[in-house]
Formats: sequence, structure tokens, C-alpha cells
Amino acid sequence: MLSAPLTFADLSGWAGDDHRAALSAFLRHCRERLPVLPGDLARLCAPARAAAESNEPLAARAFLERHFEPRRIVADGFVTGYFEPEYDGARQPGGGYDTPLLARPPELVALAGRPVPEGLPADAPFAFADSAGRLVAPPDRGEIMDGALDGRGLELVWLADPVDAFYVHVQGSARIRLREGGSLRVGYAGKTGHPYSAIGRVMIERGLAEPGTVTMQVLRKWLAENPAEIDAVLRRNRSYIFFREVSEAAEHEGPVGAAGLPLLPGRSLAVDAAHHAYGALVFVSADLPSGPNGAQEQFRRLMIAEDTGSAIIGPARGDIFFGSGEAAGERAGRIQHRADMVLLVPRGREGAP
Repeated sequence: MLSAPLTFADLSGWAGDDHRAALSAFLRHCRERLPVLPGDLARLCAPARAAAESNEPLAARAFLERHFEPRRIVADGFVTGYFEPEYDGARQPGGGYDTPLLARPPELVALAGRPVPEGLPADAPFAFADSAGRLVAPPDRGEIMDGALDGRGLELVWLADPVDAFYVHVQGSARIRLREGGSLRVGYAGKTGHPYSAIGRVMIERGLAEPGTVTMQVLRKWLAENPAEIDAVLRRNRSYIFFREVSEAAEHEGPVGAAGLPLLPGRSLAVDAAHHAYGALVFVSADLPSGPNGAQEQFRRLMIAEDTGSAIIGPARGDIFFGSGEAAGERAGRIQHRADMVLLVPRGREGAP
């Protein structure tokens, strides 16, 4: 999975990064009541704090280079982008607000250490417990759209556009501007466990787009021009996400990721949690259309593993958090690119000097 040790001089763009900002992001994982850092990272919290408190301008970079060694992840790297959408919604349905975001049903249970029921993938994280306590497959997206969970009082908030609601599922969080006044933040609370399918494949299958070209903007434009396709296209993704109200992040902060921390634009990375611990440091190198009006620019950034997602599978798969709102969505939606990923491994870990 990992290459032989590199030197930091081998990392193009390393010297130009904001090492103090990266160190500050890492230090957030040294707080109590968060998912525990692996021991080899946890032991670095004290020297990391000392470096952050130092008046030396290069202290953060010196800490990183002294305590870590870079190792390339030997796999085809690929990054996408995600963001926190902002949409209009209502606490009560009606007046055009007819598509709900649902809270986690009480019978949704984590499968850790339990047998996976028939109808779900072997690595499914959740199942439903029926009235007799037996584990069964939850309804999938199509069944929920047809009313499988209606009448349960699970509706957190209602949106006007089913495509907007779908993209809240894709992003895992959102800010909702309420018709009744004020706003509501929602975040991930669980999922059905059915396989995730990228709905943009529909355009590729029909010869409407080439692989790698179906960005969020392209797909949304096609759905807006073909509203009769929306229902069937959304059902292609059987995975369904449940939400909760989020109150632990301040208004100026990003949404809370799977690591329990507000996400930082351009610094937080969603990873496959089966391969990387939260708090891991990953140097990402890619050429991305993330500049003004989609201009190509070099992205060379030390990022912190702080989130995950259904589509983030594999050791070199990453999802870059771009922030909240429409502008962040425009940038994030363009990203489907190859990337080089280098894991910073604590010196002294097995196999490291």
C-alpha cells in the first residue's frame, strides 16, 4: 500500500503550503471526547502543541519534517469535491415544500459484529430490527420514495426540489433557510446500507456524456431540462441517508464530519475509514479546475482525514471539502480528477526509521 520512504524535498509544492494551518487542523484531533487517535499519532500531540505555540515562523514545518516521513500511497489516486449546500426549506410541508429529509428511524441498528441480513452487501453498516428483534434489510431509496417510512414522524424538514434533497444526501449535510424564519443545520445520522450508485452513469449509458465529464453542474442541468427523468434517475441510487439536527457547530463553522469536528475548507479530507484513521495527515497533489470560472490550478495541500462517505472507497480515494454555499458548490462540483497521495507516517511506526 505504501512506498518506501520519500524525502520532503520529493514533494512538489510542500514548501509552499501553510504548515501552521495544517498543524492547527491536526491539533483539533488531540482534544478529549473525540475518536481516539492511533497511538503513534496521539504521542505527537504534546510536541505538536509546542510547535504551534512557538514564535519561530518555521516551527510547524520543522515539527512535521522531524516527526513524520512521507510515503506515497501505491494506488491510483482520485479526488472529488464536496460542500455544504444551502437551500430553502420548511418545518411543515405545503406551499411547494414536498420532499422531506428524514431523521434516523429507531429500528436502524449498527451491524458491528452482527450477521448481515440477506439483501445487503457484506460490509453494510446498518440494518433494521423488526418487531421480533430480527435483523432485516431496510427499505431502499425507491421504497422510501414510495412511502415505506411515511406516517412515522421522521420528517426533519421539507425541501421544494427533490434534486436538492438528493444532493443533501450526497454531501451528507446542509444549511436550510426556513420559511418560518431562521435556519436549520442537518448532518449525517445513518444510512440504509444499500449500495451507493452514482446517478451520473445514466447520462453515460445513454451516450449523453463521456466518462469523467458528468460533473454535478452537468447532471443538474440535464435533470432540470428533463424533469420527467428525475424520479427514475434518483431511484438508481438505492442508498438512502438519514439526518439529525446539528447544533454543536457555530454558525461560522463548517458542518461536523465523521470525526466529530467542524470541517475546514481546503484542509479537511473525506477518506475510506477502512484504510485511514481520522486525524491522519495526507499530502494531496493534483491539478484541479478549482480556480475562478473553473481555471486550472495546482492543488498541493497537506490535508487531515476528518470525514468519510459512501462513494469514498480505497486507500487513495479522497473527497476535498470546499466549504459552504453556492460558490463552494460550484468549485466542488467540477472536481473528478486523478491525484497523487502521500501519507505522512509517524517516525517509529513499524517499518519506519
